[in-house]
Amino acid sequence: MTIAPRDDLALMAGYHSPQVDVAVRLNTNEAPEPPPAGFTAALAEAVATLEWHRYPDRAYRALREAIAAHHSVDPVQVFAANGSNEVLQTLCLTYGGAGRTAAVFEPTYALHSHIARITGTGVATGERTDDLALDLAEVRRVLAAAEPAITFLCSPNNPTGMLDDEATVREVLDLAPGLLVVDEAYGQFAPWSALELVADDRPLVVTRTYSKTWSMAAARLGYLIGPRDLVAQLDQVALPYHLDAVKQVAGRIALDFEDAMRSRVAALVEERGRLVARLTELPVTVWPSAANFILFRPHERDGAAVWQALLDRSVLVRDCSSWPRLDGCLRVTIGTPAEDDAFLAALEDALA
Repeated sequence: MTIAPRDDLALMAGYHSPQVDVAVRLNTNEAPEPPPAGFTAALAEAVATLEWHRYPDRAYRALREAIAAHHSVDPVQVFAANGSNEVLQTLCLTYGGAGRTAAVFEPTYALHSHIARITGTGVATGERTDDLALDLAEVRRVLAAAEPAITFLCSPNNPTGMLDDEATVREVLDLAPGLLVVDEAYGQFAPWSALELVADDRPLVVTRTYSKTWSMAAARLGYLIGPRDLVAQLDQVALPYHLDAVKQVAGRIALDFEDAMRSRVAALVEERGRLVARLTELPVTVWPSAANFILFRPHERDGAAVWQALLDRSVLVRDCSSWPRLDGCLRVTIGTPAEDDAFLAALEDALA
């Protein structure tokens, strides 16, 4: 027997990244190295003492306090969930829904509109400029026409890597009739963060993830910093005990290794500069990046064909050519120097 889904879900495509066996995997913006050995040892020791027959702390107080201390905010300004995507979903469940709209500006992170739709929230779509930067005139038009309950900005933007500066975020915040969500999944790689604008009297939240800079993609842990009243409302919507005990412990222990994280971020930013410099010597268009990835478009060869040629050489990057406004574009994650050298060599062969 087949049971049909909701009518508004029937034709909705999911969000997927190819997972194939390759020598160099640079398609999902993961950290190129695992966490420090000290983290793994500390986590193993902590897990050995867990009371597995008991539910986890529903309010995840120790984790909340650790994240709050990391950002110099109050613990009641922190909401955490199973990856930043579940944070976004909880926001849409709380402030979106039937009769409400979320605004996005393409090309941007596909799950902003996808999560909005699966929560029954309408989506108003604006376009970026020809160079894929945020167009404030278009922002004004979309927000005035749609009056969205939620406005999404992704900064640095995925998949372009481009950063929205403080003046831009402030202007969008002034224009937005509802909540402004600044998705900073790659915020640690950028020179500026909207976290400094978060306040109890501003309808602004900033989301972060442990997946990238903390080398914890396997843990699926994300969070936001926002106004106290908003966080309290999210707590009412989240399922009971939604954060398991292992995840809570892992997130808290990871923050003890902040110096190692900052060192790795600095190394990746330096490696990003090297990779950009090399790419600009090849027949490709390269977009400026403040993230741990680079968007580029081959000049004379079809992007999908170049993607396949790289895969044939056991190098996997992200094919973005089917995404809005990104015909022929590919996105490469910053890896280790050895991985990046392998990518460059394969790309040179693919473009030849």
